[in-house]
Amino acid sequence: MSSSSSQMKAILVRQPGGADQLYFGQVDKPVPKPNELLVKIHCFALNRMDIIQREGRYPLPPEAGPILGVEFAGIVEDTGRETGRFKAGDRVFGLAYGGAYAQYIAVDEGSVHPLGSLSMELGSSLLECWYTAYQAVDHIGKLQAGEDILIHAASGGVGTAAIQLAKMAGARRIFVTAGSPEKLEYCRKVGATHLINYREQSFKDVVLQETDGRGVDVICDYLLASYFSDNIESLAKDGRMSLQGAMGGAVAERVNLGPVLFKRLHIEGSTLRSRSVDYQRKLGEAFARDVLPHIESGDMFWHIDKVFAWEDIQNAHLLMEGAQFTGKLVVRVTED
Repeated sequence: MSSSSSQMKAILVRQPGGADQLYFGQVDKPVPKPNELLVKIHCFALNRMDIIQREGRYPLPPEAGPILGVEFAGIVEDTGRETGRFKAGDRVFGLAYGGAYAQYIAVDEGSVHPLGSLSMELGSSLLECWYTAYQAVDHIGKLQAGEDILIHAASGGVGTAAIQLAKMAGARRIFVTAGSPEKLEYCRKVGATHLINYREQSFKDVVLQETDGRGVDVICDYLLASYFSDNIESLAKDGRMSLQGAMGGAVAERVNLGPVLFKRLHIEGSTLRSRSVDYQRKLGEAFARDVLPHIESGDMFWHIDKVFAWEDIQNAHLLMEGAQFTGKLVVRVTED
């Protein structure tokens, strides 16, 4: 039972630039393909990639389209003929290649989960962060009980998830970096054991001192170039490093790569948005099996810093850019 109108309201980008380039426009409402659901969006979450895409600097996968946003929660309005897990009226949350800054989205059925007892706000804010952290800590980091881990940019959504996944895996020491005492205290409450203010301390020096020169077994990094050399020095023998972003640039100069050989380091870059539907579907199945029940039961902590009305999208982007928040930012889609 789909809406009779073929148009919908969406947040668009006038031209690459600042938050003032965001505006409301009318676009064609998507029509679900045979494998897709049409979902009426109630909430969507912000991610740093939205800022980069708005500025015209994000290498978009071909499936993305011009509308920002990858995380959403809402109600199924229509179903493709090859779908079977959901029906019209079901409450769901999901992860898409793009298009969440809108009233409706068409998305592969395997990319969504039943919302269950979760709120629209909470469901819309989970998957990009938890999938990314799950990749970093479990799939790439292969963190084992009794091992040590270092998590950079730890007060954001991915860091919040990674800290708790490390705790669930039985990590001995969970080192985190953040840029203020308030953010570090937030990380401590989430489960971090060793707090490093990167503005005042060398994370490499702290890690090596606390581990008696051994280093950590796993590093989750989103800075890339600016931390690369010190990350290598901070890894123990047979250490694993997961690179999830390039907030600190992509070109590292004068890096001593000798330890990569001598310490038998495993360094792997990973993205999520450019992955195939099949990969994301399998990751989602593992997440739903291993992690989601802990979130639904309340065993895993999750923090939404602020919920905006979508008419206030420019201020939401400005807060995201300034990084003066912890956890996630969510936008509620309001009716016309």
